[in-house]
Amino acid sequence: MKISNTTYPPVTPIRPLKGAFPINADRKTFTASNFATAKTKGKRITRVYPACVRTALSKSSTHGATRWRHHTHARPCAYFLEVERTQAPSRRLMKTLFDEIKASIRSSSNYDRSFWRPVLPWGGIFTIKAGRKAVSSTPLYVEITLKNTCTIDGFLMLLYVILRENDTFPRELSHYLGRDFVECFLHLMDTYSFTTVKLLWIWDKMDKYQYKSGIHKATLEIDLFGNEHENFTRNLENLMSTIQESYCSNTDCLTRVQESQMHTILINPPHDIPNGDLIQIALDELFCSRTEPCEEYGCGCSREFLPRMFCHGPPPFVILNMEQWKSEELAYVPYCLELSDNKYLLEGATLFNKEEHHYSAAFQIDGYWMHYDGLRNINLILLNKPPELLLLSSLVYVRAAEK
Repeated sequence: MKISNTTYPPVTPIRPLKGAFPINADRKTFTASNFATAKTKGKRITRVYPACVRTALSKSSTHGATRWRHHTHARPCAYFLEVERTQAPSRRLMKTLFDEIKASIRSSSNYDRSFWRPVLPWGGIFTIKAGRKAVSSTPLYVEITLKNTCTIDGFLMLLYVILRENDTFPRELSHYLGRDFVECFLHLMDTYSFTTVKLLWIWDKMDKYQYKSGIHKATLEIDLFGNEHENFTRNLENLMSTIQESYCSNTDCLTRVQESQMHTILINPPHDIPNGDLIQIALDELFCSRTEPCEEYGCGCSREFLPRMFCHGPPPFVILNMEQWKSEELAYVPYCLELSDNKYLLEGATLFNKEEHHYSAAFQIDGYWMHYDGLRNINLILLNKPPELLLLSSLVYVRAAEK
């Protein structure tokens, strides 16, 4: 196979993030850093080329346009991404998807309870287009098909609303998810690149074992069937990581000092408490100090648990895993929670249809509640009452602003 002799001026490589974007099934080729070069400064992803060259980043200038190329290692089918710089639009004239949703809320009448701007649809198809300068090769596949994406769709929609609704959260979440990822995520959502934003999450945040993939008739199929907490919540890095220390009163106890670490917030329904704010009580049982008998064999003394603390300070938002709760156990959902000396306000929830094994989401903007279900409707539905026949999968709370 011949490779073009064209040379490009050297450029400092962009540091890749954790996890990469494999264009073919077993090779990592482009990362969120490359998507970041295509964001707000007027750049856009234009083509994906086949290539059979070593891994490198190069920069070239043709007819006044700047192109970033991310080459892949030598493979029978590999691709590199071309991002072309275009005229940077005026920041004041740019309207985000969030702005469009808010405008739709204000103009929505009682007879029109949906919004004309589309949001994340279920599934997705990403077509790989080769440009004129592509090296001739036989690709393993020419398009990527996503299936059963409801396990990440609802949370991606909630994440977007949270980031756009709170001005300080993008910078704060960048410490957990990476600045390039956050900027790219917002840019792709605002440009309605919904399949690409799902690929961003899959290949930058998820591990390979969390989804199934295979090549069928020149199409790479990625199936995300499973549990939304496995596919999304567990991949939020250390956002909700907590630690709790405990000490046994017996100085000779073999496990006198213990540490309990958690990366998600899984709360269980409190027993024998028929009334009261059950969710707050369950959180207090998980986070507050307490004393229990030591479980070490032959000890018989008491163990004191210190308050559970967030490893990296109170996060901008928390996701409460509600899979252990039944509808009849929850009389109401509290609007406000006290958690680790901070106040958190209800932002949304994800819902589960057990019969169809399908997830959807509900969230509020400016006091209006909307239902998102990318399988049945590509538009948001303004709610008069909560959706029926659905189980609560999770609750999402955002940290209240300090006064």
